[in-house]
Amino acid sequence: MNKLMILGAGVYQVPLIQKAKELGLETYVVSRKGDYPGFNYADHIIELDTTDSYSVLECAKKIRIDGIVTTGTDVAVKTIGIVCDILNLKGVSLRASKIVTDKAVMKEAFKYQVSSSDYRNIKSFEELQDAALQIGFPVMVKACDSSGSRGITKVSFKEELEKAYLCAMNETHTDHIVVEKFIQGIEIGVDAFVEDNEMKFCLPHNKFVYRTGEVTIPIGHSFPYFGNDLIINKIKKEMEKAIRATKLNNCAVNGDFIITNDNEVSVIEIGGRCGATCIPELIERYTGIDYYKQMILVALGEKADFSIHKKQPCMAQLLYSDVNGVIDSINYDKINLLRNGSNEIVLDYKAGDSVHKMENGTHRIGHVIAETEDITQFEELICKVKECIKIRKEDYSCEKDWNKYK
Repeated sequence: MNKLMILGAGVYQVPLIQKAKELGLETYVVSRKGDYPGFNYADHIIELDTTDSYSVLECAKKIRIDGIVTTGTDVAVKTIGIVCDILNLKGVSLRASKIVTDKAVMKEAFKYQVSSSDYRNIKSFEELQDAALQIGFPVMVKACDSSGSRGITKVSFKEELEKAYLCAMNETHTDHIVVEKFIQGIEIGVDAFVEDNEMKFCLPHNKFVYRTGEVTIPIGHSFPYFGNDLIINKIKKEMEKAIRATKLNNCAVNGDFIITNDNEVSVIEIGGRCGATCIPELIERYTGIDYYKQMILVALGEKADFSIHKKQPCMAQLLYSDVNGVIDSINYDKINLLRNGSNEIVLDYKAGDSVHKMENGTHRIGHVIAETEDITQFEELICKVKECIKIRKEDYSCEKDWNKYK
């Protein structure tokens, strides 16, 4: 029985773990100690921080794993790079992982090769002030090693820089952050897979977003992206350039792109893993590709099949709360009626659980997937599902201590 190590035991890793078990693999699921849903499906639980690369490596050596993989998070990508390099496994290399897990390093790799916005690497608030004035407002201030929109703020005026700086520094584990020119346009997602240095497919898709203050959080996606052939070809070319610039190979690739007002393409960033927010599920519904299976096969050194068998329009969106609170009740009878046909409704919490208001991509309380291209119909379904979940507001603070950066 092949041994697969899966980094992360959160809600986005659960389908990956389930697919590995369905394929008859022995699963070793790694995460910090905690009540993570993925542990319920693992053959073996390994309580290690996925960012503790060398502890994970030593564990992988002892187990003699045949492959290592993650999905939906950048946190564990560098660890995968180290394990793959040392154990000669197929997957992201350490060199590539270092590029795609630090936005400053990535932007430098993009320079002169990939269409991307002007930027500066910042190590102090004074540097941020000078750089923002040089680049010109509005700008984006970003933590270099975060995901899920954490530590990212759009800044339109000089007076907003300090708060944005503190927000970014509060989320990063590095000594620097990035400021870059804000590009006006429509943000889309782009998912691809590169195997043996060949991009097997490239799928742009539309994004649904939730805005809170100056932060925009992706909360859903829809396939297909209805751009014209010229734009789609530009997207594919820029993705190929970004993959080459970052040295990614034998992995899923998730990207955020901007389609500008004059129909040009600008790459915000890419990651060496599959996108979150139901991206693998949507890819399977849209193309017929069993995406979790193909990710696992490549990690095990086997040939994958990325043949597109169909093109079924589909949409997904996270369920979330606008307030900090407690779930009073859930009308499961009505939810079960809404699960008709191809609709998938998943709830991460039950009545009595506390929930966090939506402030970043980790604050989901579930998701809804439907096979449709009718956005009005989909929004009606979302509203009906939300009506089934009653949340009582409770005032409690989840703020982190920003004072340490003042």
